[in-house]
Amino acid sequence: MGIQKTFFLFSLLIGFSALAQNSSVNVAGAMKNVMMKGELGGSISLDSLANKGVYGLGPIEFLRGELLLLDGIIYNSSVGDENSMQVEEIESVKAPFFVYAEVSKWKSVSLPSSVTSLKSLEDFLDKLTPKNHEAFPFRLKGKINSADIHIVNLPKGSKVSSPKEAHEGLTNYNLTDKKVEILGFFSRKHQAIFTHHDTFIHLHLITEDQKEMGHLDQVDFDPKNLKLYLPE
Repeated sequence: MGIQKTFFLFSLLIGFSALAQNSSVNVAGAMKNVMMKGELGGSISLDSLANKGVYGLGPIEFLRGELLLLDGIIYNSSVGDENSMQVEEIESVKAPFFVYAEVSKWKSVSLPSSVTSLKSLEDFLDKLTPKNHEAFPFRLKGKINSADIHIVNLPKGSKVSSPKEAHEGLTNYNLTDKKVEILGFFSRKHQAIFTHHDTFIHLHLITEDQKEMGHLDQVDFDPKNLKLYLPE
C-alpha cells in the first residue's frame, strides 16, 4: 500500500470514528422473525418517522413492496401488472421490520479507486469501522453503470416460515447508466435483524427521477462518479 493511500485511510478512520458515533441507529422488528416466524404484519408505522433528517429502509408489511425513507420523505415501490414497477411518495405505511436513524448533517467522502461494487464497498467500510463500533447509516449519490434491484411481492394470504417462502413472488429489475441515490446501513451486530446473514450492509436504491426503487442486490460503478456520505 502506498504512503498516500495509507495516509488517506488513516486520516479517514480517525475522522469517521468520531462522525459515526454521533449517529444512533434504531430497529423495529427483525428480518429473522419475518422470514422464519412469519411475522408479516406491521411492527412500526412510518408516519411516526416522517420527519426531516430521518432516513430508513425496510419492506412493506406482508412483504408487498419496498420502503425508503429519505430526509423524512417516504417512498414505496411495488410490482404492478406484467411486472411493471410502481414508485410513489406516500404519507403512511407499515413495515414488519425497519432500520432508521436521524442524521442532521452529512460529510462527503471520495471513494478509493478499488471500490467499484457492493463487496468492495462493504470491505472498505469494514476496514474503516472500529471493531466495537455500533451500526451507522451511509449514503451514495451519483451515477452507476448498472445495478440489480428487487421488490418483494408476496402473494396475498401467503404464510411464511422460511426465507424461500418469504421470497416467493420476488421480482428482479436491472438498471443501466442511471443517476441514483443509495441509502445503506452497516453493522456487524445485526445480521438477520436488518441485514442478511452473510453481509454487514443493507441498501435500497432510488433513481434520480424517482421512477425506480428497490432493494439493492448488485451494483457496478466508477468511484469517480459516486460520492459516499457519512453522518457528521
